[in-house]
Amino acid sequence: MQENTTAKTPSEKARLLLALFLTFLKIGACTFGGGYAMIPLIQRDIAKKHKWITDDDILEIVAISESTPGPIAINTATFVGYRIGGFFGAFLSTFGVVLPSFVIIVALSFVLREFQHIRAVQYAFFGIRAGVLALIIKALWLMYRQCPKSVLAYVLMAAAFVAVAVFEVHILLVIVGCALVGLAASLLAARRERT
Repeated sequence: MQENTTAKTPSEKARLLLALFLTFLKIGACTFGGGYAMIPLIQRDIAKKHKWITDDDILEIVAISESTPGPIAINTATFVGYRIGGFFGAFLSTFGVVLPSFVIIVALSFVLREFQHIRAVQYAFFGIRAGVLALIIKALWLMYRQCPKSVLAYVLMAAAFVAVAVFEVHILLVIVGCALVGLAASLLAARRERT
């Protein structure tokens, strides 16, 4: 992925890097439920609000983030940061998205030890889980709307789901398999167009 730095002067670059850090800090602080729950916020802030990249870029970055080792939120922040601000953009975006979780987890580890037996705390976590599920479903819906619609795409989606959910095939094998099928299909389509 190539760097796409939009700032020209050092002060513009510094402002851009600060904006990247603050944007991902806000996303990291306001999202519960991990990386998939962050995707709608990343799309809203990065693509819609700041217009640093397009919705198609978001879809590609999410696909790359899912295919590489590590949490999707951190991978996505790193890819977006690098695309917009180079090395320092990647570093600050990643630091911004990780910092709130780190601070919250350290604080909660002390609090939960003292208050985990209280019913209100247990019910609060039930509510958080329901909200997280809604955010994940929204991310799925946004990705579905942007994916190409074809018989092959639906067959691949169903086969990948069955392989992972029913047969417990390792996710990496499923991703590589889907990538190979997509590559073969695009090569066949290109060959048909030439003939």
